[in-house]
Amino acid sequence: MPGPVDPADNPVIVSVTEYTTRHRRDMPGIAVKGLRMREGWYAMPGAIGLWLWSMPTSGRTGSISVWTDEEALQRFVTLPHHVRIMQSYGNRGEVRATTWQADSFEPEATIARAREWILDR
Repeated sequence: MPGPVDPADNPVIVSVTEYTTRHRRDMPGIAVKGLRMREGWYAMPGAIGLWLWSMPTSGRTGSISVWTDEEALQRFVTLPHHVRIMQSYGNRGEVRATTWQADSFEPEATIARAREWILDR
């Protein structure tokens, strides 16, 4: 899903998150909340792109998001809705994340690197 910012050839920040639930019964609620967070993506300051991913049989879900800079990513992380989700589900599973800077936004390379991190488990 594209964000409101065209990165042109500028550097970007990529964030990949993974949430592994302890109980699969939590997966539907997690999915609904993730999709709701996506609703405001088109107007998120500093947002370039977003992919949501899920491996339901292993109880894993997450996101790949691309930002103009670290400040934009942090602004998202501290949104009240995001904080409430983490407070509700954070202790029901395991969260891991990684970030990196890229010289420019290349969707295929971003997905390939994120996939490698996701599957390195």
